[in-house]
Amino acid sequence: MKKKKFLDTNLKNKSKTVEGKIQLFQYDGIKLPLPTEIEISESGTCNRTCSFCPRSAPDFQDKKEFISNELHEKLCTELQKLNYKGTIRYSGFVEPMLDKNIYNLISMVKNFLPDCNVEMVTNGDPLNLNRLNKVFRSGLNRILISAYDGKEDADKLEDLCKEAQLSSNQYIVRHRYYSEEQDFGITLSNRSGLMENAEFKIESLKEPLKNPCYIPSYTFFLDYQGDVLMCPHDWGKKVILGNLNKENLLDIWFSKKSMRIRKMLNNSNRNFSPCNVCDVEGTFMGEKNSGYFN
Repeated sequence: MKKKKFLDTNLKNKSKTVEGKIQLFQYDGIKLPLPTEIEISESGTCNRTCSFCPRSAPDFQDKKEFISNELHEKLCTELQKLNYKGTIRYSGFVEPMLDKNIYNLISMVKNFLPDCNVEMVTNGDPLNLNRLNKVFRSGLNRILISAYDGKEDADKLEDLCKEAQLSSNQYIVRHRYYSEEQDFGITLSNRSGLMENAEFKIESLKEPLKNPCYIPSYTFFLDYQGDVLMCPHDWGKKVILGNLNKENLLDIWFSKKSMRIRKMLNNSNRNFSPCNVCDVEGTFMGEKNSGYFN
């Protein structure tokens, strides 16, 4: 009997924001949705090498490089023109709190886009009361903290958030210290085939899944170099849709390449790299978004 996968309890809440904040844009005579989630992987570094992460592979390169203010402001300026009201999340392949400029980045987003929802995913290691207060003063709406070292670690992080007088909808402490049998408390995936050399090895699929994936229909994933990836699971950067340093967000989001990939995935066609080896379900949210691209 196949073991049931652990599912993040935040998926239900996230689904509401993904499908409940759709903004339509008139493109080529058709109303199509803007991304409801913009994920910014704003550096090349993390302080951890978790066994279930590609960073635990011996050949994974950690780069202490960070997004420029110029690139980040370009993103904010373009979104301001669209009156963007979706979610901007600092997460991706990195630990955002290692960036000393993170407070300025969050402030910039809120100055340009006062109605958007700003989130951060962190492992909690760099957090203390002063830094936690500072990110919220800068404009953060919600922090998702992953506790990796045990229940005592999780309890301390809970206490820290309460000490900062955060409300229950401003933070989530996620228990990521469970056993391998419990999938470590995360929704595990093979990161589109990049877990083969990781400490906790997950094989690439031999045959593509025959089910749709809606992620590229609602997510705009930007890394610190300006590359826009098809999906936050594409750790190997196999599909780059464009580069925001050289192109505009709308041109990348509605490019022929982006549209073609969405239609293929919406029709359960994963016969291209890296989707052909990826084991991500991809249908937990975003079905409403994807329907516009069919």
